[in-house]
Amino acid sequence: MSVMRKLLLFLSMIFMLSFTSNAQSWIKKLGNTAKDAAQRAVEEKVERKSDEVTNKVMDRAEESVTKKGDEDNTDVRKRESDENDDASEHDQTVSGSDEKGSTVLQSFSSYDFVPGDQILYFEDFSSDAIGDFPATWTSNSGGEVKTVNIADGHWFHMYGEDATYCYMHSVKFPDNFIMEFDIIPDNEYKYGTQLTFYQEDQQEHKEMNDDLYPGIGGLHIRLMSDCWETKGYSDDKEWINGKSTIKPVRLERVNHVIVWIQKRRVRIYHEGQKVLDIPTNIYEGTLFNRFRFSAWDSYSFPYITNLKITTASPDTRSKLITEGKLVSYGIYFDVNKAEVKPESYATMKSIAGVLSDNPGVRVRIIGHTDSDGDDNLNKTLSAKRAESVKNELVTSFGVEPARLETSGAGEGEPIAPNDSPENKAKNRRVEFVKI
Repeated sequence: MSVMRKLLLFLSMIFMLSFTSNAQSWIKKLGNTAKDAAQRAVEEKVERKSDEVTNKVMDRAEESVTKKGDEDNTDVRKRESDENDDASEHDQTVSGSDEKGSTVLQSFSSYDFVPGDQILYFEDFSSDAIGDFPATWTSNSGGEVKTVNIADGHWFHMYGEDATYCYMHSVKFPDNFIMEFDIIPDNEYKYGTQLTFYQEDQQEHKEMNDDLYPGIGGLHIRLMSDCWETKGYSDDKEWINGKSTIKPVRLERVNHVIVWIQKRRVRIYHEGQKVLDIPTNIYEGTLFNRFRFSAWDSYSFPYITNLKITTASPDTRSKLITEGKLVSYGIYFDVNKAEVKPESYATMKSIAGVLSDNPGVRVRIIGHTDSDGDDNLNKTLSAKRAESVKNELVTSFGVEPARLETSGAGEGEPIAPNDSPENKAKNRRVEFVKI
């Protein structure tokens, strides 16, 4: 083979090797490009799918937030509307706040009830096991004692449809008495709960009485989410009706309701206001001896506790000045707390009035508790409560501090054995003793 031919062959081999190398490189590049394109396609597809899912989730979340926001705004608007209505109709208030945000006692002129010095009945269902039907009650339907997440204590859940719940025993109601209770209306509370006081014929005693108008006479008090209604009845006479739309009970909240019966007169208090006052709402001669709760419709299943019946309006002046000692059940505190609640205003005002009319009188304020809890903690709590009462008399009613002393007896001076909810309620008190 000639030199020239060998040279040409050598150059051809180099060209082929170069072409093969470049081809492989291009093939590799094309492969990478295809691979990248395929990968991008997959990634874009995943991204599109992810965006679709995300958008759906965000849409649902937005709908939920919008709906919740609308509900919250509706609640806020309703509360603001209620508060504005209340402010426009009444210049009295339950409580205010000081600069630190603490609740302070304020005057509300229509809140004038003062519980007496005798407890006729008390029930907080603390003696009943959770899940049981209360031992001293009966019904034509279902119910049981429960706890709730928005308040302490045991609550009687009255969840039967078209049900009636009767306290089985008679109560000797005086002409002048006060009944208080806490109620949580459930969210299905359509037409409300009805409290009935009635006069039962002793010859025809019924533990369970679900008659529409039980006894020989009585009073229906209907608690609804938009109003209060009352209906006095007796035999075949026409009803004596009353109605008010001021501060009705609020759903899924603790409502403290107070009913003051004074012969024929009916007064109802709620959230710091007198919401109804009918001077002749009860037929003359009606002597109550029983009470019950009933559902006005099939969709009212409230929770109830802290039922208390007391005599009303004690002779504060006589008790404190003449007898030298006044026992008060009209000064209120939350459980394990010492701050005086606004519901105490009328009682505090009456005591301050006696002290104002008798400037030479000095008084010792003594706090008392029941036997639940630690002895030392009870003593400390009772002393703090007595001091809070003194502070309110000084700051809210202008009583001179030097005229008031305080002490806490805790559970050490019971006036009844601590063996029942009613007797424990008697021991939870504030005493004013003339020095």
